[in-house]
Amino acid sequence: MELRLHPADGSVSRVEVTRVAEGLWRWTASHPDWKPRQGWEREVGCVYWEEGDEAIVLVDPLVPADAGERERFFSALDRDVERAGLPLVVLLTCAWHARSSDELVERYGGRLVTGSAGELPSGVDAVGIASEPEWVVWLEDPATLVPGDVLLGTAEGLELCPASWLESRSRGQLARELEPLLDLPAERVLTSHGPPVLSGARDVLARLLARYAPA
Repeated sequence: MELRLHPADGSVSRVEVTRVAEGLWRWTASHPDWKPRQGWEREVGCVYWEEGDEAIVLVDPLVPADAGERERFFSALDRDVERAGLPLVVLLTCAWHARSSDELVERYGGRLVTGSAGELPSGVDAVGIASEPEWVVWLEDPATLVPGDVLLGTAEGLELCPASWLESRSRGQLARELEPLLDLPAERVLTSHGPPVLSGARDVLARLLARYAPA
């Protein structure tokens, strides 16, 4: 996903794009519904993954709202879709992360998949969370987890979402429900909120869940 951040006119795009691995990119864009003191940052993360010769996978994608950024974003994505010659699949980790999914599905003739409905491409799985209407996407070949809201990125690594996001459930309960993720050899966690974990992700996750284990 070759999006230039410093266009020729000298302006600087607020969209930040990071190449994580071969065929795997993460970009951030400003969420249009963000308000101060909501407990999450304005810039949210989205994922682009070329799944072999099967599909281009976008997870929780958000198209930037600014007209200039939007034009550059679509110019880059149009080139990638044409170059790859693959169908587009949009995956959602939760219903409230629909973001720009309808627009992208319509533009590229793609299809929308959530963890509860639709066929996933090979090499992609969605790990359900018992008490939450949310899934953690697993990209097998790059050994990468993509959570929605249950895991947040921090300067130290990972944290569970605030207790206020869980209604009547506890963070300890959520931690227990996330333990099956430790069965996956995750190298990375590409978070929607906060900085991603780009190496040693399974160990980072194990330390986090151990903090919430019963004494």
